[in-house]
Amino acid sequence: MAGTAGTDLMAEGTATARVAAADRDIDILVIGEINPDIVVSDPDPVPVFGEVERVVRSIHMTVGSSSAIFACGAARLEFRVAFFGVVGDDTFGQFMLDALRTRGIDVSACVVDPTRSTGATVILTSGRDRAMLTEMGAIGTMDVDAIPESLLDRAGHVHSGCFYLQETSRERLPAFFAAARARGITTSFDTNWDPTERWDGGVAAMLGACDVFFPNAAEARRIARLDDVEEAARTLARIGAEGRSDGGPIVAVKLGAAGALACRAEGPLIRVPAMRVEPLDTTGAGDSFNAGFLRAWLDGADLKECLRSGAVCGAISTQCLGGIDSQPTRAEARTALDAWISGSPG
Repeated sequence: MAGTAGTDLMAEGTATARVAAADRDIDILVIGEINPDIVVSDPDPVPVFGEVERVVRSIHMTVGSSSAIFACGAARLEFRVAFFGVVGDDTFGQFMLDALRTRGIDVSACVVDPTRSTGATVILTSGRDRAMLTEMGAIGTMDVDAIPESLLDRAGHVHSGCFYLQETSRERLPAFFAAARARGITTSFDTNWDPTERWDGGVAAMLGACDVFFPNAAEARRIARLDDVEEAARTLARIGAEGRSDGGPIVAVKLGAAGALACRAEGPLIRVPAMRVEPLDTTGAGDSFNAGFLRAWLDGADLKECLRSGAVCGAISTQCLGGIDSQPTRAEARTALDAWISGSPG
């Protein structure tokens, strides 16, 4: 398993990392893809070929990509966020850098590559389901070896999104995570969907080098090759715990309308229901969940509170089109969480 060079130092655990993080001025360094979403929203957004023109409810461009949506959600929750990724020297790339900068995210380390186009995703959404068409462009070109040491030294936590799309760095990400943890930085990652549907690509090695893994139910089942989502979560946690003395990673699985669950290799498996809302657009809800979970986890909360925080942030984020426009502030999330808990035994 990749990343074993950092295994002995991992035993110092999360507490050491949190103490070290107190002296750093970046709470979360996000590494990954950075591209816009062009969202087509309609009760029936499916196109009709044969040169048929259909009128839909709305089309708009917004911040897209798992990593960038997560970064925006984290910034809304009062994390100090920096981003490392690659865009092209084009309109889409400038839009993304400006949008993240406007939200208080440090994008000074992002690479503008004039030889590539910025990737983009067209999302067809009905509110309850969606389909996506992605042009890769620079999406898979983020190089972990190019992350400035000075930037990493300032970070308390590193999060990586869209693991399967990180073509340039995927094989090196586990060792990068292990090295980050060895220097007192906590880590998390999200695979998102595997376009090849092979469901491997080094996830086991990443599990051995991370603190938190954020699959959804379909991804967890496919990666673990098990039908039962609880068994899948526990299996993934046990894979990540092999050779570690710190208990291994938390596997936090997003279940959509069924809520979320989390476990480690040993100890209880915790489940929470979803906070009930009528979604307008579910784009990026999982990334907002990740941000909410980490807000609670990095604050020292227990697993149930972390899951509830994630569930609240994910649910609220579905109230506007696109992934970022209804992401809650820290105060809004706390108010919604208190109201939800007081009105529900779950």
